[in-house]
Amino acid sequence: MRLIHWLALGALVFAAGCSLGGGQPAAPSTPVPTREAEVITTSVPSVEDAARAYLDAWKAFDYESMHARLTQISQDAFSFEQFDARYTAVALEATLTAVDYELLQTLINPTNAQIAYRVTLTSALVGEITRDTTMNLSLEGGEWRVVWDDSLILPELAGGNTLSMQRFNPTRGLIYDRDGAVLAGDSEAVAVQVIPSTVDEDSGSGLASQLATLTGQRAQTLAEQIFAEDAPFLLPIGVVSGEQFSLREQFLQPYYNFIRFDRYFTRLYPLATGGAHAIGYVGRVGADEAEELARQGVPIDAIIGKQGIERWGEPYLSGQRGGELYVISPEGLRVTILARREAQPAQSVYLTIDRDLQRETQAAIRDFTGAIVVLERDTGRILAIASSPTFDPNSADFSNPISQWSTYFPDNNGRFFNRATQGQYPPGSIFKMIPMAAALESELYSTNSTYFCGHLWTGLGEGSPLEDWTLAKGLPASGELTLPGGLMRSCNPWFYEIGLALYNNGFPDLIAEMSRRFGLGSPTGLEALTEAAGQITTPDTSTTGSDPRFNAAQQAIGQSDTLVTPLQMAVFAAALGNGGTLYQPALVEQILSTDGQATLVFTPQVRGTTDLDPEILAALQAAMRSVINDPRGTAYSRFLNLTISIYGKTGTAQTGPGLLPHAWFIGYTNQNRADLPDIAIAVIVENIGEGSEFAAPIFKRVVEAYFFGSPQSRYPWETQIGVFNPEFFNPTPEGEEGDEGDEGTAPAVVTPSP
Repeated sequence: MRLIHWLALGALVFAAGCSLGGGQPAAPSTPVPTREAEVITTSVPSVEDAARAYLDAWKAFDYESMHARLTQISQDAFSFEQFDARYTAVALEATLTAVDYELLQTLINPTNAQIAYRVTLTSALVGEITRDTTMNLSLEGGEWRVVWDDSLILPELAGGNTLSMQRFNPTRGLIYDRDGAVLAGDSEAVAVQVIPSTVDEDSGSGLASQLATLTGQRAQTLAEQIFAEDAPFLLPIGVVSGEQFSLREQFLQPYYNFIRFDRYFTRLYPLATGGAHAIGYVGRVGADEAEELARQGVPIDAIIGKQGIERWGEPYLSGQRGGELYVISPEGLRVTILARREAQPAQSVYLTIDRDLQRETQAAIRDFTGAIVVLERDTGRILAIASSPTFDPNSADFSNPISQWSTYFPDNNGRFFNRATQGQYPPGSIFKMIPMAAALESELYSTNSTYFCGHLWTGLGEGSPLEDWTLAKGLPASGELTLPGGLMRSCNPWFYEIGLALYNNGFPDLIAEMSRRFGLGSPTGLEALTEAAGQITTPDTSTTGSDPRFNAAQQAIGQSDTLVTPLQMAVFAAALGNGGTLYQPALVEQILSTDGQATLVFTPQVRGTTDLDPEILAALQAAMRSVINDPRGTAYSRFLNLTISIYGKTGTAQTGPGLLPHAWFIGYTNQNRADLPDIAIAVIVENIGEGSEFAAPIFKRVVEAYFFGSPQSRYPWETQIGVFNPEFFNPTPEGEEGDEGDEGTAPAVVTPSP
């Protein structure tokens, strides 16, 4: 009623002669030497605009602008540092995510004004807090300025009261594989170590066998570590769940003299290094993100996702934090409760990953630097994804007695870099299906077209020959080949010829366009992980050389400045096998609440199609099959005796002077089994040698693990499955007749002059 009375009084004063907007006396009219006299009045700013400017600055959390709009007396009483600290403390304690307001009523007299407004503070923990309060303003120097006191924030804060939040934090959600096996979850854990110096030879075999059963590792590998001459005093074996340890404890008791085990509570990752880049890990809030997260209700001591699904799924896995917000008097007494909201349980994330296949896939590339991606060919589900070297997310918890986290930094080996989605590599000859498709679509060539594949190609002139891989291998030239035969033999001259012919006959950009139709040169759309785009250029935009004809020839063998990711090449292989459909790869199968309600359910997402003529696609498929089953195919010897139908392509991609090439193999299966959907796989091993020698055997092992449940044949560089033989390793093996050599090579004899 008092406010209404003041408003009425103000209106009377205004009617008696006060000016609009400020109550100042109107300036007298001043005659000017014109035919008509003009009246000039003094303009007084709007008090509502001044209030809005102050409150808009609060909405933007711009405390400096707010402080600048205070009266001089208020600024003298509250320095900016004090003012900033007051508002910051309120924002952090109340976990403010937004501020909004509504002006209600205005009372003005000549030099003072009062505005009633409604403020709504949105808290990440307790929701909206709405209060009506009042702002006093004073006219200073022709501007309305705010007279500050604590009630401008909330009426309950008048007199120096403060806020205090009691937080309610739900238990973090679990991450499962596609069949419900736990991949990450809060659990009691047991860290297992061995004291090698106490282990005698009679007990070693049995101890290694029991530890292998406990941890899922291979007994022979563990035995070698235990009896190694340089074995440490305490040899870390691994971390298992308390439940898992209890099930095997009776079998370990005879070996207690050799074992040390420590129990602790943690976020447990049963696969350890397996799929670590995809699953991710958790850690404490970092200093660089503390203030931002605090406003979202995340306390400084919270455990949050740092990488992979743990990071992407934070909104689901952390649940909805709740809290109770109190008003505290200057004496430290609880005055009242402003708001309360209960915490909501976290949700569980089910991945498309197959736990056992993921374990074997990671092990398949463990001894190398590289990556593997395994997709369901006809849906885009990621069944396994591995990057090497990797890290153990169990080590991120420093309460883990065998944590090796500190040894990962500085990360000189790129342990945390996900090569599967972020690594950008020249594809070499795994790219050759692209120019073959372009050649057929251009109608310059057919599947019956032939070319003599010699050791040298002189399409750019006799002085600028380029080699075929058979020359460096000391093998006879491949001779007369059809176009599909050129892919089967991975004949570089055939594809140099295609690249140059397309450029010279009106199709200079067709290989680049075909690449993009297969999804190369742009991210695949995988939401859960960070991915690189790769690079596709045209001969005229390539930076490899100044002669676009040279660029065209090099592009046709997957060199030039073409870059792809392993994930892109897995999608590419899948599209070749499924009829030309580009599926968006997915890592999340479903997200479920505690009552079993699905927040998200995977459905295949089609990103596009290649629009290839079915006859062209069939020709590509037949050529990829011949790589495997034709005795002259570049991967024939690697897949002997494998009963699974494989379509694939080897690749050996040059990376620069003085460096060994990257080894590639991509392909898909065609079993048409209802119980085991067909898969597409991309394998890359960095700076190692030939695709047929290294990537193809790794591809084969993943196929065996998928269809047979475990590897069936050892690598050439193993003494037995899972046991690396360092004496075998030779980065430039001789190979054998029919195996691919340095195909996909950059200029080999003479580089064309600029």
